[in-house]
Amino acid sequence: MSKEFTFAIKSICFDENYRPSDNTRITTNFANLARGESREENLRNTFRMIDNRFNALAHWDNPKGDRYTVQLEIISVEMNVDGANSGNALPLIEILKTNIVDRKTNERIEGIVGNNFSSYVRDYDFSVLLLEHSKSQQNQPNQSGFSTPDNFGDLHGKLFKCFVNSDTYKKHFTKPPVICLSVSSSKTYHRTENQHPVLGVEYQQDEYSLTDDYFKKMGLKVRYFMPSNSAAPLAFYFSGDLLGDYTNLELISTISTMDTFQKIYRPEIYNANSAAGKSYQPSLKNQDYSLTRIVYDREERSRLAIEQGRFVEQNFIKPYQAILEQWSANYAL
Repeated sequence: MSKEFTFAIKSICFDENYRPSDNTRITTNFANLARGESREENLRNTFRMIDNRFNALAHWDNPKGDRYTVQLEIISVEMNVDGANSGNALPLIEILKTNIVDRKTNERIEGIVGNNFSSYVRDYDFSVLLLEHSKSQQNQPNQSGFSTPDNFGDLHGKLFKCFVNSDTYKKHFTKPPVICLSVSSSKTYHRTENQHPVLGVEYQQDEYSLTDDYFKKMGLKVRYFMPSNSAAPLAFYFSGDLLGDYTNLELISTISTMDTFQKIYRPEIYNANSAAGKSYQPSLKNQDYSLTRIVYDREERSRLAIEQGRFVEQNFIKPYQAILEQWSANYAL
C-alpha cells in the first residue's frame, strides 16, 4: 500500500432535538431511542435519568442533587481507504463523548470519550462471519463446543488501534477511550474486597467472554465494577490505568450515562429489583425487574445488525479485501 488509512471525525450533539442522519449506523442504540412517536419523551427521560444518576454519585458539595448536568456528543469516525479520495470514506465507528456542566461554577468539564461503542466491522464479525462459521461447524462431524473463525477480530482490532494512535484522535481527545458495556450472561462474576469510591465494588471472573477477547485485540483491558445503587456490575474496557488516569467526575459521567443506557437496553440485568450478590451470573431471562418509561426496540436492533453486517461485507470487506489483508499483515504498533 502506498498510502496509510486516514480518519475524519464528525461530532453532533446528542440531546432531545437529535435526529439520526441518513448515514448514521441505524443499529446504534441512541438512534433507536430517537425514532418513532415517543422520540422526544424518550430522549428527555433518558437525559433526566443520566443527570439524576450523576448527581447521586457526585453528592459532595451538592446538597440539592442538581449541581451537574451531562452533555453528550456523538462522535462519528470515518476511515478513508483511498488516501485523498474522500468519496470512498467508510463510516467506521460511533462512540459517545461526555461533557459535564457545573451549574455552581458555570464551568464545562471535559468528560470521557468512548462509553457506547458502535462499529460496522464489528457487526460484520459477529452478525455475518461468526454466524456463518457456527453454521458450518454444525454441519461438520465430530465438532463439539463453541469456536470462532481463524483470526477473528484481528482486522477490527488493528483498525481501532490505528485510529486511537492516529494524529486525528490525538488532535481531538486528550485521553484514551473507555468503553462501558454490559457484563456477559454466559459468565459468572465474583465480588472481591476491592472497592473504589466512585466505581464501587470490583467483580472478577474465571475466564473472559467472547466480547472480552474481542476487545483485547483492540488493545483494551477489562475490569468489572458495580457502582453504588447499581443492580449489576458494568464492564469497563480501557488501555491505561482506569483508576488513575481519570478523575472522579470523568468516571461518574461514564457510569451515569452507561448505567442509564443499560437500564433501558437490558432491564432484566440492570433494572433488576435485587442487586447482584457475591457470586453473580447475569440473565436476560430474569423476570424480577422494572421497566423504564423509555421505548426501546431490542428485536429491531438485532435484525438490523445482520443487515448492516451484510452492508459492510459488500461495501468494505469484499471490495478492499486485498488491501486490507496486506495492511493487516504489515500493521504493527
